[in-house]
Amino acid sequence: MKRSSGVRMAATVTVSALSLALVTGCGGNSGSDSGSSDAGGSASTAAAKAYTAAELRELIVTAQDLDGYDVKSADTGGKFAASKDAVTVTDAKCAPLAHVLTGFAPGDDEKAYVNRMVTEKSEKPSSTSTSDESLEDLEKSLRDIMGSTMTIVSLSSYDGAGAEKTMKSVSDAVAGCAGGFTIAAQGQDTQKFTKVVAEKSSGTGERSVAFEATGKVEGDTQTVHGEVVRHGSTIATYYSISLAALAGEKSEYSIPAEVIKAQAAKLK
Repeated sequence: MKRSSGVRMAATVTVSALSLALVTGCGGNSGSDSGSSDAGGSASTAAAKAYTAAELRELIVTAQDLDGYDVKSADTGGKFAASKDAVTVTDAKCAPLAHVLTGFAPGDDEKAYVNRMVTEKSEKPSSTSTSDESLEDLEKSLRDIMGSTMTIVSLSSYDGAGAEKTMKSVSDAVAGCAGGFTIAAQGQDTQKFTKVVAEKSSGTGERSVAFEATGKVEGDTQTVHGEVVRHGSTIATYYSISLAALAGEKSEYSIPAEVIKAQAAKLK
């Protein structure tokens, strides 16, 4: 009885984590404006051409690029918001961060967009029976899953100085949304983030901005991490959540460096 309760608890935490990890969506097209020290636009950026969706699909990370990770579509099958148009943010200036945290492109005028869910591999249970040994295997598997970090990686592409403007909007949002914001989607529960703090970024690309957002899940305070990187006319975003952190078993984690490194290598 005690063991089956542990399995149920682990499964409940996993579901709660997924609801925060994909609070409103993972498909579609939409965004925000403003920038970072990138803004201004040179002659080369003014002439920049956006990649097509087909080209971005060739550039986004795959399982072949990352040992020890599963890479799958981040499409949630209609369970969450289908587009940014269905997402409402309490403060418009915070929309770029809200879109990063819902798997969408942070800019208003992206020409193409793709994303993936990247998850550390965990051992799957070998049996579906209800013996003590199989329950032990299942509980171990769930704990392995809870110990992993899930990251939504997205690529969006912009014409002209659109990528630079997007970086400025993200940078401005990190500075201006310290008190948090609330995200709502049509037909879905709202998600409140109470605090946003700038973090040290990876330093990849021409410009990178990282942040930590604190939110509430079933009354508990939890932290997630985001980073936005400009590679020419393409913006890469990373949003990571630790299931172990949600379960209270881990306090410190970050966006996996190997995920950012692998994606950056494909954009050089």
